[in-house]
Amino acid sequence: MTRLLPFVVDPRDLRNYRRALHEALNGGDAIAPLTDAGAPGETDVPAGVALVVSTSGSTGRPKRAMLTAGNLRASATATHERLGGPGQWLLPMPPQHIAGTQVLIRSIVAGTEPVGLGRFGTDEFVRATAELTGERRYTSLVPTQLVRLLDSDALTALRSYDAILLGGAASAPALLQRAADAGVRVHTTYGMSETAGGCVYDGVPLEGTTVELNDDRITLRGNTVALGYLGEPELTTEVFDTEGGFRTGDLGRFADGRLQVLGRADDLINTGGMKVAPRLVEDALSHLPQVRETVVLGTDHPEWGQVVSAAVVARSPITLAGIRETLAADLPPYALPRRLLVLDKLPLRGPGKPDRLALRTSDQWQDWMTPPVAEP
Repeated sequence: MTRLLPFVVDPRDLRNYRRALHEALNGGDAIAPLTDAGAPGETDVPAGVALVVSTSGSTGRPKRAMLTAGNLRASATATHERLGGPGQWLLPMPPQHIAGTQVLIRSIVAGTEPVGLGRFGTDEFVRATAELTGERRYTSLVPTQLVRLLDSDALTALRSYDAILLGGAASAPALLQRAADAGVRVHTTYGMSETAGGCVYDGVPLEGTTVELNDDRITLRGNTVALGYLGEPELTTEVFDTEGGFRTGDLGRFADGRLQVLGRADDLINTGGMKVAPRLVEDALSHLPQVRETVVLGTDHPEWGQVVSAAVVARSPITLAGIRETLAADLPPYALPRRLLVLDKLPLRGPGKPDRLALRTSDQWQDWMTPPVAEP
């Protein structure tokens, strides 16, 4: 067994956390990154575990994934191989989550000094980018951060990166096209705490990772998959297998040989017996010029069970009637949004995932009152 020590992470001072990670990778005590000192004290974990990191809780209560030093090093090495070699990293997100921690792990493996932001802001991002001195420069963002940077005066800073990893939430095709048109080198990532972060880039697994689809449900398998959840043997047995596989609970399909993630099976919207994948509606909405960001989910309805509901951060005035009229050529009638929530910004949790519970329970939804035609 290995001793597990809680470690309170200060986003303004990454050196101590980086030092603790370095020791854990080299056989020292395992650490559990926290944001406050009120967490449980030390305990024991299986030998080889270097990091116990909480999941974001976006799919329920947070769990604590046990990652070995081998998991973490394999992830960092495979990332650098895919991106073209080691480099210097900028950390613009919370360091205690797996995406932030992996920026530090990659820096340790590469032997480079990362630059961190105490808090994210477009001006802070530009200033921190100017501090980078490495020949190759990388950073990791969530979609909301990229949207804000593209909307600001940060384009020169964004273009200076050899690669920007984009993950934590769904990336709208329109956002990716906008970044590409601006000369920003973005790579979408798919992964989670249980896989030591992203292990599929641009729909293609990293070295050492394989993707399996069983009834459209994604299983990730390889050398970055965690040993299981701390203190939860039954749940570990349910979602991890003995051959290095993790059953994600996400739905996916292969398109032109690349994995396309459709979202969580639990998030499928059942409206009058018809199943709607929120990701497909989000992709359609993202092409509307009025839409800056969007999240689609199912909200309860007394007659249909659920209805397709779109939360939108808008660039210009937008109406539910206008959305439905515009998207009618791209979506079947039952997939058109029947509720709209216009926000100044999306509620987020964890490293940048939309807070679907907060959206679902909002009392500000606008309803489409016209009786459905050719709908369930």
